[in-house]
Amino acid sequence: MSTNNSSPICTTCGTQYPSDMQLPVLCTICDDDRQYVGENGQTWTSVDELKKNHSVSIKSINDNLYGLKVEPDFAIANRAILLTYPGGNILWDCIPLLDDETIRFVRSVGGLKAIAFSHPHYYSNMNDWAAEFECPIYIHEADSEWITYPTEAVRLWKGDELELWDGIRIIHAGGHFPGSCMLHVPWLSPKGTVLCGDSVNISPSKRHTAVMYSYPNHILLSKTAFDAFDQKTGSLVFDCMYGAFDHQNLPGIAMEVFKNSMQRYRDSYSS
Repeated sequence: MSTNNSSPICTTCGTQYPSDMQLPVLCTICDDDRQYVGENGQTWTSVDELKKNHSVSIKSINDNLYGLKVEPDFAIANRAILLTYPGGNILWDCIPLLDDETIRFVRSVGGLKAIAFSHPHYYSNMNDWAAEFECPIYIHEADSEWITYPTEAVRLWKGDELELWDGIRIIHAGGHFPGSCMLHVPWLSPKGTVLCGDSVNISPSKRHTAVMYSYPNHILLSKTAFDAFDQKTGSLVFDCMYGAFDHQNLPGIAMEVFKNSMQRYRDSYSS
């Protein structure tokens, strides 16, 4: 599969659409209660246009994790997290720009064996990454309706978890989206590390975590959706958690913070 740098990209969420399709009036991802259309209305750009004024910053999080982010901020301004490991590297979530310097860096640390996602807001230009590094894209089938640019690289999976290799698992959590997931890496820290994307939101204080139907629009989960999320994540063991944005690093005390936060939800829903 070849990439197409002229394919339209939504400027609000960063999602890429095929160049040969008729664009919707509003981006499918943004025209949903979990997201929003920008105040200036629906606008589009492309990789070619992004490259004129943007680049990708690469920051080391620890010896095995790097944060990749478009600078200056574009769309949701999230970071993708690159997990490096001798058994194969994983890109967790995606960003809507893949430039030459980023390609060189990723290749210098071993390329990509897989791309996996927390939820649809970060699909962006996943096909460009998959084509460049000749790797599959893993998406939970519960979120298949949100794939705006289906290709042969996409591997839909189902169930509560998908083991990749060497104990690394994609955990189906639900909550924010029906197919929202987290990546569990058992050997990355003493009790295991979770990459959560937006399946869990880490607060600026680092004392709380949240799970919501919509973060920007402040819409709570239903009790049924929270109970399902709580059941799916209750047995996870970890001490570090890394989220979708630069400030969302929670090493060492992550499980305590997460469990305390989930208890507050349980108390709230039962009152």
